[in-house]
Amino acid sequence: MKRSLQQIAEVVKARLLGDGGVEIGAVASIASATKDDLVFVEEEKYLGQALRSGAGAVIAGEFAAAASPHKPVFISDHPKLAFARAARFLNEHSRGPAARAENLHVSAIVHPSARLAEGVVVDEGAVIREDTEVGEGTHIGAGCVVGAGAKIARACKIYPNVTIYPGTTLGDRVVVHAGAVLGSDGFGYVRDPRTGRYEKFPQVGRLLIEDDVEIGANTTIDRGALDLTRIRRGTKIDNLVHIGHNCDIGENVVIAAQTGLSGSIVIENNVVLGGQVGIGEHARIEEGVMLGGQGGVLPNKVLRGKGVAFWGTPAQPVRQYLKQLASLAKLAKKA
Repeated sequence: MKRSLQQIAEVVKARLLGDGGVEIGAVASIASATKDDLVFVEEEKYLGQALRSGAGAVIAGEFAAAASPHKPVFISDHPKLAFARAARFLNEHSRGPAARAENLHVSAIVHPSARLAEGVVVDEGAVIREDTEVGEGTHIGAGCVVGAGAKIARACKIYPNVTIYPGTTLGDRVVVHAGAVLGSDGFGYVRDPRTGRYEKFPQVGRLLIEDDVEIGANTTIDRGALDLTRIRRGTKIDNLVHIGHNCDIGENVVIAAQTGLSGSIVIENNVVLGGQVGIGEHARIEEGVMLGGQGGVLPNKVLRGKGVAFWGTPAQPVRQYLKQLASLAKLAKKA
């Protein structure tokens, strides 16, 4: 479904130069764009290339206002952000409403007690257990399993083969990519000193994922042991990440691929974790900290310093870490 440029301008809050009645239906790169596509540029040096492309319209910064473009241009202080919002708007309106019966694949298994709101889509082979709730406009992909009593709110996108354990709660507009496992038991055991054997500690808590969270493919998030594992609003989690039981992840946190978090970790708002980061149990990463790739935080430690970048294992402020590396290099030359 195509949308007019005027509609897009209102959604992304950009100033439109040109014909607002022109319609487009998708976004694309400058190299592959057609007249039905929207593209963006953040730097003036690429503006000419965008205007010469096949795109129907361009999102650019204030530098484009005086360019006398021959095609419609949106002027935005943040072109990439406006482009992302336009893409979401076009995608949300690309699927027209359909009758509920047509949205449930014949091979899907939906328990009679499950409550599915209007516009829910359930693809082939998915299983939705008893007493689940699925909000308006949510899409459950092929082969997914949604456990008993789970709650999935509005406009969520659950890709194929995701497993959502019983009692897990997802907020609005949550995206979960293929193969993720949400709400599984945490890794908690108690050792019997007489026999040396390990016995499982109760894993009876819950997992709560708030609005606008995105979870990457094959990521695993454990429920709380006795209480709650919580992923707060707006957090973005990459592929192949593991988050242990009782973790509390703040708002607008970014966690890159192959990161592993032990149990009972607190990550405050606006933290950025690079790829392959490892954090020990009961550690705390305070607001605004940036931890570089393969950084390590020992159990019970605290990293603090809004806007401060840390690196290494154990993690240190990056300048301090680099000085230590330089000192070690000098020592090696003398040896």
